[in-house]
Amino acid sequence: MAKECTIEVDAGVCKMKTMIHAVQDDATGMVRVEIKSDCHNILRFSWRFPDINPYTEIESPMCETDTYRHASKYIPHAACPIPCAVIRAVEVASDMGIRRDITINYVD
Repeated sequence: MAKECTIEVDAGVCKMKTMIHAVQDDATGMVRVEIKSDCHNILRFSWRFPDINPYTEIESPMCETDTYRHASKYIPHAACPIPCAVIRAVEVASDMGIRRDITINYVD
């Protein structure tokens, strides 16, 4: 049975919503990521998003992951939370991460 994870992201100030669905293929171990978004940059990022090897993705330095390298071609805003959320979905779908919400709160 394939493992999967779905994450909903509210990107904040831009008010764009994104759904990320990651499914691990039992035969290959690769994780396929499907993305639906209000943001045209995220949609462009998702069109040619490759299947991900969760072992190399999770063990790579941040700037060397397939996700962040691919994101740097299509997402112009470095603070965009979508690439991070994609990696979290890959981790959970491959049983290499714990399903737990992430929050960023401003404190004055």
